Amino acid sequence: MKKLWEIYVPTIRKNGNPIRVRHHRVWDKKVREITGGLTILRPAIGYWDSPTGTIYRERMIPVRIIATEEEMEKILKITFKHYPDEEAVLYVEISDKVVLRHRSG
Repeated sequence: MKKLWEIYVPTIRKNGNPIRVRHHRVWDKKVREITGGLTILRPAIGYWDSPTGTIYRERMIPVRIIATEEEMEKILKITFKHYPDEEAVLYVEISDKVVLRHRSG
């Protein structure tokens, strides 16, 4: 069953360098190949405490995706591979009711 998800994509590498738009576009394309689309929202600031005791303040990009749980697991693996500095990746189910209507005739 397709659901609406939100996943958070990093904007900065561990060394402090920004992640370039062209790098994000490669990830975007891989996600579109799995799901057929995505919605990229404005970057936001988030905080989290890692299991190692480090407190992170991060600027991240929320991305909304209509996908099955299996597709989200594929996207999670792609995300860890594409953003290798990430210690953790968060994605959340926003809704299990998804309506995508196409204009007919």
